[in-house]
Amino acid sequence: MNLQDYLKLLRARWLIVCVTTVTALLVAVIVTLLTTPLYQASTRLFVSTPAGSTLTETYQGNRFSQERVLSYTELLMGETLAQRTIDKLGLDMTAHDLQQHVKASAKLETVLIDVEVLDASPVRARDIANTLSDEFVAMVRELETPDSGANPDSRVVVEQRASIPSHAVVPKTARNLAFGLGLGVVLGIGLAVIRDLLDNTVKSRSIVEELTGAGLVGTVPLDKERRKQPAINFESDNSGIAEAFRKLRTNLKFLAVDNPPRVIVTTSSMPHEGKSTTAINIALALAEADHNVVLVDGDMRRPMLHRYLDLVGAVGFSTVLSGAASLPETLQKTRFSGLTVLTSGAIPPNPSELLGSKSAKKVLAELRAQFDYVVIDTTPLLAVTDAAILAANSDGVLLIARFGETKRDQLAHAVSSLRDVGARLLGAVLTMTPERGHGSYGYGYYGEEGSARTTQTRSSGPKELTQDSFQVEPVETPNTGVNAASHIATGQPIAENSSIKRGSDMQ
Repeated sequence: MNLQDYLKLLRARWLIVCVTTVTALLVAVIVTLLTTPLYQASTRLFVSTPAGSTLTETYQGNRFSQERVLSYTELLMGETLAQRTIDKLGLDMTAHDLQQHVKASAKLETVLIDVEVLDASPVRARDIANTLSDEFVAMVRELETPDSGANPDSRVVVEQRASIPSHAVVPKTARNLAFGLGLGVVLGIGLAVIRDLLDNTVKSRSIVEELTGAGLVGTVPLDKERRKQPAINFESDNSGIAEAFRKLRTNLKFLAVDNPPRVIVTTSSMPHEGKSTTAINIALALAEADHNVVLVDGDMRRPMLHRYLDLVGAVGFSTVLSGAASLPETLQKTRFSGLTVLTSGAIPPNPSELLGSKSAKKVLAELRAQFDYVVIDTTPLLAVTDAAILAANSDGVLLIARFGETKRDQLAHAVSSLRDVGARLLGAVLTMTPERGHGSYGYGYYGEEGSARTTQTRSSGPKELTQDSFQVEPVETPNTGVNAASHIATGQPIAENSSIKRGSDMQ
């Protein structure tokens, strides 16, 4: 990964970095607040030897004092001196406890010893430091005085006595906060990198192209405000979402200039990846370019197009395949110019058998002859075989993958399923891609299938199939004037060469 990749990673995983950093900073604040303040009092001791009569004796005496200094620092932090200090001051603590708060250090090549004492009370810190130093002076006198009573070989004096400290040295607030902030940032970045390495979802063009062996035909950016409006009105919409589908439409036309695909299947590896809304808007984008387009709901298990477009769902593809109605009388016009819809119809007990029948191939052939483009929405590939069956009878397949949700192995298995039936993969469409910056895109995924609904139509569910809910009107075929609703209600066969259209769409 280069620097640009890391910056993209941090932008994508900014929440992890921020949460980790804030958490570490809060921990640092809590630790600082809970830490008992400690005050430091310091003294300085001077070690000397008797003055020599010659320069050599004086030099040797100084060397002797420097050597003694190292030993004296150990004695200053020893248990014996600590106990003598406790006894002198009458402190309520053990020698071990006092040892933990005493530090002695010698300056290199000098005869000076610095003594530091930490305590929760500034006054007591001063008293302990001074008493400890006084007791050490007495201890050295006892240790260094010969039994004969002669002058001691070395002596110690308190060169600087301790005073009452004005402020606590523990906790070190600035250091703690800086450490917490730095640790939080490092841990956050580390977690972001680990999360990215463990992420098995599809998130980039390179991954899509590697897994599918085909190009990325288009991307559908995220816009949460459009969740309830699956269908785009391309005649009046110039938003980012509309432009995204216009670009997708252009890319489709350039996939094969001499023989462009006209019967196009849209599918995905798993549910809730945006295939239905993508199919709707691809069809609408093609219709905007003055093409005569039919949108077919090939999902006979969980049909949704009639809900998204507010059409009749009781009759449709399954009705034609079962022989209960003819194709012309089940085609429905929409409020969008150039778009006709063949809904799924009643859910049959055997969708796979119907879609794989000769009747299905015949219907697709009739639609190809009648329309410029046939866009088919199908079931997910890994759920059932319906999509693979329709894909094999189409000019090509658009495989939909949802950004950050579709697993890489799922996409690979979906591609394998298409290859097994000899279907032509036109390319992939990546939906719900995140915004790259302010105002970059205006499109969003429309939520889970079954919950989306166009805001330009009624908010209630689709009407029941009654005589008032639809009427028969021709769709580029002669009109026989037969009312399909009355025939279905009475059990009579539906006349051919008629089509269903919602009464609300009648002029």
